Amino acid sequence: MSIPLLSLIVFVPVAGAAVLVFMRSDDAVRWTALGFGIVDLALCIVMLAGFDTTTHEMQFVESRPWVAALGIAYALGVDGISALFLFLTALLGLISVLASWVAIDRKVKEFMVSLLVMQALMLGVFCALDLFLFYVFWEAMLIPMYLIIGVWGGEGRVYAAFKFFLYTLAGSILFLIGVIVLYFQGGETFDILALTAQDLPFGVQSWLFFAFLVAFAVKVPMVPVHTWLPDAHVQAPTAGSIILAGVLLKMGAYGFLRFSLPMFPLASDFFAPFVFTLSVIAIIYTSLVAMMQTDIKKLIAYSSVAHMGYVTMGTFAANVQGVQGAIFQMLSHGIVSGALFLCVGVVYDRLHTREIAAYGGLVNNMPKYAVAFMVFTMANVGLPGTSGFVGEVLTLVGAFRANTWVALFATSGVILSAAYALWLYRRVIFGALEKESLKALLDLSPREKLILYPLVILTIFFGVYPAPVFDATAASVDLLVNNYAAALQAAQDVALSVQ
Repeated sequence: MSIPLLSLIVFVPVAGAAVLVFMRSDDAVRWTALGFGIVDLALCIVMLAGFDTTTHEMQFVESRPWVAALGIAYALGVDGISALFLFLTALLGLISVLASWVAIDRKVKEFMVSLLVMQALMLGVFCALDLFLFYVFWEAMLIPMYLIIGVWGGEGRVYAAFKFFLYTLAGSILFLIGVIVLYFQGGETFDILALTAQDLPFGVQSWLFFAFLVAFAVKVPMVPVHTWLPDAHVQAPTAGSIILAGVLLKMGAYGFLRFSLPMFPLASDFFAPFVFTLSVIAIIYTSLVAMMQTDIKKLIAYSSVAHMGYVTMGTFAANVQGVQGAIFQMLSHGIVSGALFLCVGVVYDRLHTREIAAYGGLVNNMPKYAVAFMVFTMANVGLPGTSGFVGEVLTLVGAFRANTWVALFATSGVILSAAYALWLYRRVIFGALEKESLKALLDLSPREKLILYPLVILTIFFGVYPAPVFDATAASVDLLVNNYAAALQAAQDVALSVQ
């Protein structure tokens, strides 16, 4: 295409942030940020409308030299694995602007600039085709998220921001070393497609797999490097929680799909039992921890860790069902978890507390809110007819094909998620409206309806009709799984010939 569509998608938010710098009115800042968010989402819809679902090739490719002496290029492109995440990022970015309309009432310009820059960097992660460019986007997004938590967060915001920054930075140090090693081992190129085609020895793959694993595991986050997430969620403003749960966690899982499985298939197969173990622990342990929480946000944060356990489990099952299920679960969780944090923000803006015990009986004076919260709770549980069901079932089917015991233990997470999610819903929504502080609460405002209702529709639509997602990802997933299986078969044939 003559129009650099992906560059526009990535840099429209940056242009918006640049415009905001020169504004003084908070209302003008909000409306301008909203306008650029709408434009970016519209560009993503245009990209999806022109996306060819019949091919696994990269589409809308842009490439030009950046640092030619080192083989670094500004290269962008999307395939079936990455295209939908651009839409998810732009959608949740726009919703985050609307969610911050009233909640953020100080340093509004600085907040919106941070939010738009953060969105641009996350979009860059999902469409970078140069490993160095990917790393730049991957690391740079720490800064705006650090500011969003540390400046506009709760009372413990400084501690949470530092913890988030240090955890992710520590994981990225090994990632950087791995990028450098891969550059020399792969023929001194940062081209992701060229590096994927390389046939690296098992020893090199193992070392690089571990280096990449640490960085991706922190982002997902996987047990035991998950402890930064509950603190970050509790302290972050509503928009920060939406971005954290909806997009940032998906970047680690995306890294496994883009790098670990295709570039290091032998190491991925060797370490798959280790990843399965961590995934099952995440599903069961963090679900049990979620049941003990008294803070709504912290409960949903631990729930996110548990649900991302299904993603890593399905990914390393390395079959079509598992990988398709992992991608669908990532998209579904992005919508549902973001919506759940929005629901928390709705009542927090009114009552300024996240303690579960402070609520009860909201169905009596906030029925529309109760219905929206119910839909997202049911999706979080994995009720058939919601998007949460499709992803969980497919990851469990994929895991069953790879390891029966893993699937058996992971299935217990379905029961546990129902326990803590329904317990939370009952405590907050049902019962008599007895507390004086709750009787004056008003139901959803027009702005809140505009935010929540589209997410309700998407949650039900993809639960009833998931075909658009599977159609978009099928060709790329088939290529990934087939190449993975071929690499393992080739290694097995070499071992047999040596014997």
